[in-house]
Amino acid sequence: MALETDEEDLSSPKLLPGMRAVKIVTWNVAGFRAVLKKGFKDYVEKEQPDVLCLQETKISEKMVPKKELPSGYECITFYECCDTPGRHGTALFSREKPIEVRCGLGDEMLDKEGRIITAEYESFYVICTYVPNSSEGLVHWAYRKRWDEAFLEYMKALDAKKPVIWCGDLNVAHRWIDVYKPSAHVNKTPGFLYGERDDFSKLLSCGFVDSYAHYYPGRRGMFTFWSYRGGGRAKNNGWRLDYFVVSERVLNRVLAIWRRPSVMGSDHCPLGILFSIAP
Repeated sequence: MALETDEEDLSSPKLLPGMRAVKIVTWNVAGFRAVLKKGFKDYVEKEQPDVLCLQETKISEKMVPKKELPSGYECITFYECCDTPGRHGTALFSREKPIEVRCGLGDEMLDKEGRIITAEYESFYVICTYVPNSSEGLVHWAYRKRWDEAFLEYMKALDAKKPVIWCGDLNVAHRWIDVYKPSAHVNKTPGFLYGERDDFSKLLSCGFVDSYAHYYPGRRGMFTFWSYRGGGRAKNNGWRLDYFVVSERVLNRVLAIWRRPSVMGSDHCPLGILFSIAP
């Protein structure tokens, strides 16, 4: 069973002799330029993830200040927002050079905002995503629905080749306990709509597992996002919007799961897993 590490202790569980593992971290940084000024490099160099997935980077690769980046990464990919500069965007840092890195879903309409990067490794895929928000008034619900449908087919196609580790800001609080005050938000607030939650349930029914919810099904208050308004983080009035979803057949290879709510710099906190690799 996966172990949740001490949230204030950046060390990882000890591995058994001969065991290899990869540490993967996902974080919605709410602006890469901004988080650079708030301890990003220090956090990454302390955490030492093998793969780092970022969302809402809001920056093009050519604008990234290279001297400010953490060291030791063989591959760094920023997927910029094509149609809306200064918004959206994802990035992936990898210590090991992936077999291939792909940006986008292959759908022209859905690939205008830099929302997905896929890195292929020898025995698994890592998918970093910033899932579209349905937005207030549900003005982007149709777009979100198209994304959910296209992404499910994408996941199934990759999973048919090798296991998938999908992470990022998924913009959905799936369970009732994933929102600090669910009755005030159910089917009213984007991220907690029946349609969004149903689409996530459908994806999970196709051979994928929400790893945190699986290992800690009744644990409450384990949020990854807090609004700046009203001191949400200090009161732990938050949402669980960030996930690691893995192919069901490799769930037992998730050795540890953790959040870093004490790491500031964004309205989201980092979320990580330790994933076993066969020796």
